[in-house]
Amino acid sequence: MRRRLFIRLILLGLIVVFSLEISKANSNLDEKPKQYNSEEKKMKKDSIPIFPDLVYEYRIAELNNLTPIELEYNDRVRRYIDVYTIERRDHLAKIIGLAEYYFPIFEEALDKYNLPLELKYLAIVESALDPRAISSSAAVGLWQFKINTSTMFDLEVNSYVDERCDPLKSTEAACSYLQYLYRIYNNWQLALAAYNGGPGVVRNAIERSGGKTSFWDIQPFLPDQTKGYVPAFIAVNYAMNHYKDHNIEPIRPDYIYIDVDTVVINKAASFNRISEIIQVPVETLQFLNPSYRLDYIPKQKNGAVVVLPKNKIKSFIKNESAIFDETVSKQSYIDVSADAGAINGKIKIVHEVAKGEYFHKIAIKYNCTIDDIRIWNSLPTNDLNVGQKLDIWVSPAMANAIEEEKLIPKQQRDSTDRYIYYTVQKGDTVWSIASKFNCRSISELKEENNIVNDSDLKPGAKLKIYLNN
Repeated sequence: MRRRLFIRLILLGLIVVFSLEISKANSNLDEKPKQYNSEEKKMKKDSIPIFPDLVYEYRIAELNNLTPIELEYNDRVRRYIDVYTIERRDHLAKIIGLAEYYFPIFEEALDKYNLPLELKYLAIVESALDPRAISSSAAVGLWQFKINTSTMFDLEVNSYVDERCDPLKSTEAACSYLQYLYRIYNNWQLALAAYNGGPGVVRNAIERSGGKTSFWDIQPFLPDQTKGYVPAFIAVNYAMNHYKDHNIEPIRPDYIYIDVDTVVINKAASFNRISEIIQVPVETLQFLNPSYRLDYIPKQKNGAVVVLPKNKIKSFIKNESAIFDETVSKQSYIDVSADAGAINGKIKIVHEVAKGEYFHKIAIKYNCTIDDIRIWNSLPTNDLNVGQKLDIWVSPAMANAIEEEKLIPKQQRDSTDRYIYYTVQKGDTVWSIASKFNCRSISELKEENNIVNDSDLKPGAKLKIYLNN
């Protein structure tokens, strides 16, 4: 037995040495990384190294020794390694460059929450480090938050600002959520699966597997997307630490984290005006300030933060009067998304426009878009009248909540303490219920209903849920 193990280790060592020599021989990297806008070098097919399974297994085992998150190698992980290092290697080169800008932000927040620093790689799986990424399920940003969960993490979303795209604020929210998920499972692989699919999905998979609590044991019972989530995370860990062995050359953006700084402004401003005055391309302002949706910075009560190249800060401060001298015209949405107005799997309810309501406020209330409301009601303009009836299509869960709310006396609904009663369903978690009904506070939900953790949720039980006004 020992002899076979000894021979296996010798073979592994020889393979690693041999593979590294191949990698060096094939490498045509320059010492300096490419600039983002430089002409990309085309690599020959034979310059893309492909290693034996034993090499990947050995390297991932080494990475596993450096993190509390369990990293292991198998066929599914190998498939994702091939995706990142072979099929999408040019895309990975850009991600490696972007990491120089975003990873310092992630690492500072992860350290603050006492979380493993390797969780920074999760944002690559989620968004490929694109702060304006939008998924097919309408999740947005580096960490992919949906609009109905954004308010629970104090992420503001309105017509001009989407803090789900703000690198600092969205990372804080992601850390808070990951910390919550780990406390549920005490297992990082399950916490990662729950980040993707939701705690209810993981709980159901555990039940269907007969109570097993290993990700690989419950994997067959997970949705397809969640099945591949942990393998993809492990593969990204590998790719980001061994890209040089695969002859991948980083493509840097024009700016990295140490090249920028912030100013706070108390007046509205447009990217075009800032660009014109301090000679910074609009594209750079968009990259550094992804949370401003229409290249327009609205006036905000506590001031608006603007990220600029460090070498332009003095110019901005010196020319503030010129920047704010122009009357900045408000902008409106122009493009209608391809799936606007879709009603598949939704239930129609009727909303009566109340005093003080406008399109965006109604859209946020029902988790839809302004274009949805216009299409559903054939509205050619932005005008709404008090008492006007609007057809709104919502999810079945929201429709049920609305019906239950109608049973609450009007005096109570109009008060600041609005609440509904909800019947717990199989697979519900505290988080899924709080998200579904946009509750005022998770801690308040637990305290009001004497809940310590998800195991206290029994199907059929009634919960009192205070709604976020």
